[in-house]
Amino acid sequence: MAGPVCVYISVPFCKAKCTFCNFASDVFGAERMQPYMDRLCGEIRGAHTVAERIEASLPRAVDTIYFGGGTPSLLSGQEFKKIFQHLRSEFDLDPDAEITLECAPGQLADETLDELLQQGMNRISFGVQSFVDQETAAVGRLHTRQQCDKEIARVTAAGVREINVDLIVGLPHQTAQSWQYSVEQAVASGAPHISVYLLEVDDDSRLGREMLKQGSRYSATAVPDEDQSAEWYQQACDMLHEAGVQQYEISNFARPGHHSRHNLKYWQRQPYIGFGLDAHSMLLAGRDAVRFANTSDLDRYLGQAAESNSFRIFGSGDHTTHAEVDVVGRGQAFEESLFLGLRLNEGVDLDQLRRQFGEDLLEETMPALMEVRDAGLLELYSDNIRLTPQGRLASNEVFSRLLIPTAA
Repeated sequence: MAGPVCVYISVPFCKAKCTFCNFASDVFGAERMQPYMDRLCGEIRGAHTVAERIEASLPRAVDTIYFGGGTPSLLSGQEFKKIFQHLRSEFDLDPDAEITLECAPGQLADETLDELLQQGMNRISFGVQSFVDQETAAVGRLHTRQQCDKEIARVTAAGVREINVDLIVGLPHQTAQSWQYSVEQAVASGAPHISVYLLEVDDDSRLGREMLKQGSRYSATAVPDEDQSAEWYQQACDMLHEAGVQQYEISNFARPGHHSRHNLKYWQRQPYIGFGLDAHSMLLAGRDAVRFANTSDLDRYLGQAAESNSFRIFGSGDHTTHAEVDVVGRGQAFEESLFLGLRLNEGVDLDQLRRQFGEDLLEETMPALMEVRDAGLLELYSDNIRLTPQGRLASNEVFSRLLIPTAA
């Protein structure tokens, strides 16, 4: 029997679009908030109907909810109240559910915080990125270090015990000294969970596009090189370890008992359902899993509400809620279990993979696993494999080398 499902809710509205951001979020006009809320709540109401139509299993039990974006803290208390009303009508929320809110420092109103606490929100993830004002200003963040300190103290005083601080290594103008300062400040904040991400350089962000064409806008020429960023990432791993904030995933560190339950379910390939713009889902369908995603185009997403406030059948023309439904084949499921498991410091139990997927797929992968091990990127202990510190830095390379050509 399937266990509880985890829920992701996308709120793509922002006060400012950061130059490094490659998500489907933007400074959408305030006039779009109400139509978005209507569309989102209609989507929640139709969740089980859609699951039935695609013959997928969607449990009523929910044990984690994650509000991401965008900047979901921009919603009012009444808007959150409405969302939770619809969630509780469609799902059974575990009394001990982990409910996380992503928050930009300085963008969480008192009335919103009060309502969220009444609804059971018990975890806040602050998008700090850096405790150095020059660095945050360069990428379009609107907060200061002082605001970060005040916000963390405010929510702690309100009773929120599960707090995460996001940091990004490789921001424009970052130096060895400023990076060390940001990590020290994150530890000093008392947050029991800290995430450390390497700056992503791709075509989906303004800063990434500028760097790829070797331009100078958005402080692109002030971005540290890859070797420096790799060195500083490892420095953060060492500093956090010494402070008692232990790494448990490539980008995530926590004090004992403060791991992100929601994200762990992703990495353990547990079922999840997403609502809102560009939200992704994976549900069980018999022995397989099915994956689907909402459009990343806000106009198209809102336009779907013109016909109906509930899900439409997948593939039903212009008003399709999800672009397509993909059945995750055995080979693909094996690869996902391997790659997601390797993101975790505890690694992957090969015997469990063998029992779940059979001997043939594991045997097909073993030569590549041995090559990656010999390159110093992987450790093999009996029937457990895990990335080395060097392997975590080169995880994308590791995963590409482990791909099975015939996976399906």
